[in-house]
Amino acid sequence: MKIVFAGTPAFAASALEYLHRDGFEIALVLTQPDRPAGRGLQLQASAVKQYALAHGLPVAQPQGLRLDGRYAADAAAAQAQLAALQADAMVVAAYGLILPQWVLDQPRLGCFNIHASLLPRWRGAAPIHRAVEAGDAETGNTIMQMDAGLDTGDMLLAEPVAIAPDDTTASLHDKLALRGGPLMAQVLRQAQAGELRPQRQPAEGVTYAAKIDKAEAAIDWSQDAAVIARRVRAFDPFPGASTTQGGAALKIWAAVAEAHDAADAAPGTVLSADAHGVTVRCGQGVLRATVLQRAGGKRLSAEGFLRGHAVAVGSVLA
Repeated sequence: MKIVFAGTPAFAASALEYLHRDGFEIALVLTQPDRPAGRGLQLQASAVKQYALAHGLPVAQPQGLRLDGRYAADAAAAQAQLAALQADAMVVAAYGLILPQWVLDQPRLGCFNIHASLLPRWRGAAPIHRAVEAGDAETGNTIMQMDAGLDTGDMLLAEPVAIAPDDTTASLHDKLALRGGPLMAQVLRQAQAGELRPQRQPAEGVTYAAKIDKAEAAIDWSQDAAVIARRVRAFDPFPGASTTQGGAALKIWAAVAEAHDAADAAPGTVLSADAHGVTVRCGQGVLRATVLQRAGGKRLSAEGFLRGHAVAVGSVLA
């Protein structure tokens, strides 16, 4: 099969690597333009582009794909390039650009998307974060025949993945990324053989995974400790659950909710600080933070953190 692959981050690069190694002909790789990254804000290629260049795969990076939009010239060039390829299928994984109808109509067999949730739950930009934040027991990958809607296409194949109690967005991302490529390869072979059995998404159970905003990272200590603990895991590695201690920014990277009763203390009050963690009063229960980080510092265990940063019992985290 001749395939166009469209994707940008590490999740997509994992699928590209699998399909490439599995023998599919990758005729073109579409990925987002290089973006400034790091402290020096140097332009950095996406994970997908890095893999493609390392393995001699052709790459295109249009700024946009709308023929009537701001980047119409880029879109027209991409249209000519795709038309000339006459690809059998397009594989899309976390590309980052909405595909207009002219793109969907290009490949002979259509466009297939790897979506990191069990649709119709968690349509949208941040399905892994939102599944962890919501306390879901499982998620998975769904291979979908793309249409013009937001993750509304027919489902072709799905594979559930359990969410462990200590899973973060980072760890769950890696589990799902490893499984996306094999699942897509199975669908592509079914498509080639004319054996696809599309299923419409049910109308019930639809939820939307809104893009993560940095402002969400601020911990609200009046919330239930279990809710805060889930948000700590959901916001690892980005943007990191944050609070302030004595006016200084403090990130919490790992924490455990406990049903300790401290009704006489205000939410945000530090109840204890030792090698086992920094324990903070919440709206209900307490949160024991076990991995912490000051701005400009490293992630440290509570024991290591407290060696260099005093956290007074009775102080209040804002």
